[in-house]
Amino acid sequence: MPGGISHHAKDILFKSLSALYQNQALDVYGLHGLPRIKALLPNEFPSVRADERRADTVFLLEDDSILLLEYESNERFLDNHLKYLDYACRILHTYYQQEKRIRPIRIVVIYTSDVTTAREQLDAGDVFLSSKAVLLGEFNGDAIFHAIEEKVHNGEPLTPEETMKLILVPLMHTRFDRQTMIEKTIELAKAIGDEPKQLHIIAGVLTATDKFIDRSYAEKVKEWIKMNKVFRLLVEELEQEREEMLKKVMQEKEQAVQRAIQEKEQAVQRVMQEKEQAIKQTEKRKAIEIAKNLLDVLPIHEIAKRTGLTVAEVADLAKEMDNDQPPIQ
Repeated sequence: MPGGISHHAKDILFKSLSALYQNQALDVYGLHGLPRIKALLPNEFPSVRADERRADTVFLLEDDSILLLEYESNERFLDNHLKYLDYACRILHTYYQQEKRIRPIRIVVIYTSDVTTAREQLDAGDVFLSSKAVLLGEFNGDAIFHAIEEKVHNGEPLTPEETMKLILVPLMHTRFDRQTMIEKTIELAKAIGDEPKQLHIIAGVLTATDKFIDRSYAEKVKEWIKMNKVFRLLVEELEQEREEMLKKVMQEKEQAVQRAIQEKEQAVQRVMQEKEQAIKQTEKRKAIEIAKNLLDVLPIHEIAKRTGLTVAEVADLAKEMDNDQPPIQ
């Protein structure tokens, strides 16, 4: 969250958000039929223009397609879809460079209550981009918040659908302004007895309202998060994952060095063996020439002794030479 939560804190929040989304479907958005979310992916891509550094949220789905989930509060549909096209090109390029294949991309745009209608297509001739729009203005945020508030105050657990809806309440149609609903939602999340769910909801709210939240309030939320036991556990878990990843990288580097050394040693051995073989072949050719010259002078066993050839090899040479002699006229 630019200007709000630090990069390291965002890592923790996104880890929590990933756990939340992986365990729940996207049906709450009205997106029935989409594959379930498999993992949260990095949302920053190289060479994106400075004013649009990153997508809002990027997921890997179970069918190995990529879901680009965007939040918008304006009706600049053309500008926004050009932005999504830019993101899509960056995503395609990034994963093609890594995997040498094209991953299908799905684009879902969550519109706040400020938007009452939405365009879902950008038609530029041979270039065509489509998205799925979710209009949160069609949701009664006050009623949803009140129903969930009652359950929380009664100590009742929230369903996955209620958890997702609470995250989106600040973007729905309500009688309060957006910042007020952000604060009311986060305060309600703090009252939930399930600490992991607290952090899941707050991570979701901060992500969904990243473009709209007051930065000074975001700082206060960050400080509260730092005091959260679950957050500290996630920090430890993330640090352990990074340490394990570093060990893995170092091991892979060491293995690569060992492989390089072994390959070099094997190459040297091959060269030495080829050289030795060449020397042996040269020496044998010389021995054969000498043996041929001695066949008319010495017996076969004596030639074998002097040249290092076997008696059988010398005998074969004698037969070859006899066969090569022209017949007596």
